[in-house]
Amino acid sequence: MIIVTGAAGFIGSCLIQKLNELNFNYIIAVDDFSFEEKNKNLIGKKIKERVERTQFFAWLDSNFREVEFIFHIGARTDTTEFDKAIFDDLNVNYSKEIWNRCVEYQIPLVYASSAATYGLGELGYDDDESKIPGLKPLNPYGDSKNDFDIWALQQEKKPFFWAGLKFFNVYGPNEYHKGRMASVIWHAFRQINEKGSLNLFRSHRPDYGDGEQMRDFIYVKDLIDVCIFFMEHRKNSGIYNLGTGIARSFNDLGKSTFAAMGKETVINYIDTPIDIRDKYQYFTEANMTKLRQIGFTQPFHTLEDGVKDYVQNYLLKKAYW
Repeated sequence: MIIVTGAAGFIGSCLIQKLNELNFNYIIAVDDFSFEEKNKNLIGKKIKERVERTQFFAWLDSNFREVEFIFHIGARTDTTEFDKAIFDDLNVNYSKEIWNRCVEYQIPLVYASSAATYGLGELGYDDDESKIPGLKPLNPYGDSKNDFDIWALQQEKKPFFWAGLKFFNVYGPNEYHKGRMASVIWHAFRQINEKGSLNLFRSHRPDYGDGEQMRDFIYVKDLIDVCIFFMEHRKNSGIYNLGTGIARSFNDLGKSTFAAMGKETVINYIDTPIDIRDKYQYFTEANMTKLRQIGFTQPFHTLEDGVKDYVQNYLLKKAYW
């Protein structure tokens, strides 16, 4: 029995799909299932039981003997939400409850952290755990993820195996429901479809050209492969970056999306909004040495290959994975 929290969401539903493909069908899906658009991500997937997020701990206390692994992917991920209490409740305290039960019931745990913990990258993007308390996230979402990472590292009692994964810029199928919080690729596809052109932010720094701001974009299928690796590996507990290790520009992303759609590239540059300009990241790139050193050797999709698969096999067909 494998538990996936955030099961109806973007990454959670992709994880269930991959588990099904590997013949893991005894899946317990945990989420708030009141959002119909999100539930479409689970159509056709093999799931043993759906458990409402608010009922999960009571359920786990009754069924823990059967549980083999927990993937805690669920979280409030809205970077524009500034009510700290929401994040304390859903991201920090809920995660602590899961952690404590994994300790008590001897269940291995993989949980989703975030590259949002790195803020503007003043300390770099190195998953050295000694640096985590000094990180300065830019919003309450990033704070909540960092707060839990710090708390986890401080615990004397830990699950016999655990890993926190700092997701960088994830894109791929099953994010139709995310709206404003969907990946840049999803927004680019939509914009190109509607207007035949793409707007990117102009650079407001002399050391970067327009559209040359860079991010570490990781295809969700690669991210899921790393999650599965940890489920099978079950040693080297700790906090790990999860990007590709190669930063790419928004211009590259735009060109890849146009190419995947078979359209001519037309990019316009617009001013970065004043309210986010001073907090806008110009560069993120995961240092992936730590994950490679413990034996994960699979190559990641290039941006071009990942975008092509996403656009041609999912977005153009309105398909789910």
